[in-house]
Amino acid sequence: MNENAYGGKTVLITGGTGSFGNTVARSLLQRDVGEIRILSRDEEKQDTMRHAFGDSRLRFYVGDIRDEGSVERAVKSVDYVFHAAALKQVPSCEFFPMEAVRTNVVGTENVVRASDHAGVSSVVCLSTDKAVYPVNAMGMSKALMEKVAQSFGLNNRAADTIVSCVRYGNVMYSRGSVIPLFISQLKAGKNLTVTNAAMTRFMMSLSDSVDLVEFAFHHAKQGDLFIKKAPACTIGDLAQAVINLFSPGARIEVIGTRHAEKLSEALASREELARAVDMGEYFRIQADNRDLNYSIYVDEGDVTMADFADYDSHTVPRLSIAEVEQMLLGLPEVRAELHAAGRPIPASADSRS
Repeated sequence: MNENAYGGKTVLITGGTGSFGNTVARSLLQRDVGEIRILSRDEEKQDTMRHAFGDSRLRFYVGDIRDEGSVERAVKSVDYVFHAAALKQVPSCEFFPMEAVRTNVVGTENVVRASDHAGVSSVVCLSTDKAVYPVNAMGMSKALMEKVAQSFGLNNRAADTIVSCVRYGNVMYSRGSVIPLFISQLKAGKNLTVTNAAMTRFMMSLSDSVDLVEFAFHHAKQGDLFIKKAPACTIGDLAQAVINLFSPGARIEVIGTRHAEKLSEALASREELARAVDMGEYFRIQADNRDLNYSIYVDEGDVTMADFADYDSHTVPRLSIAEVEQMLLGLPEVRAELHAAGRPIPASADSRS
């Protein structure tokens, strides 16, 4: 990480009152950032964040990315944009798909266009594994969000604004994620409810998600998509790990799959991996930069495609229950909950604090 990259710069975080926005803002304020602007609709969360941080470099803009004027006001004189605003809940997007389109697709177009007009250097758009082979409205809208971001480079090859995307799986202990729900159920003396214990999901901490976005910021070329390699576990093993830490003896109750849930998720398709660059901890998937002047006939296909498999949560290395416990103990929020509940923190976790 180049610690001087943000020196004196102005950063806009859309949807900045969420878990990611709070985490990346805290990280940036530890460096010589000039100003951080938070654009979101919820003035109550903004007020909470304002008091929690107490830093004059944090500025708040009430607005909605669906509204061009809101974005244009917030992005004036901004150097970098982290675009995190989105509708993320799968069930609600199933019932209101056009709301997902208005926020995730049209809102992203507003952010990208306004950033270009304002002379922003870099825009990093946050996406999700649900955009790969999507089966629900949320994933479909995020897949279109990625296309909107990538199309900017296809149509503006000489643009100074670099627009890229990152894609990640389940962010542990983020707002609306399952781990806080599990802990609250156990604190209330209830058993844990899971939809399907055999489901697998990629696991990533909030700090990992910030690292991914900052990696994209430092390495992106026009239209790039970055993925951080991540371990996976079953939802049943995740639930059992939480039980082991907080309430040994509690049971797991299977309640059935929710609207449009998948058994597994893919962070990258085989088609994407065929053109990806392996950068160690990350995959960089370069944009398809061909124009619309296709040949009438195609004489040869791509024989390399069959050599790749999807980067799927069912096929990547899977964490054991003990490994999931250790990952959970690496989260400060989980350690704080254990302390508040009077539960012991294993000595093996001390090095992770």
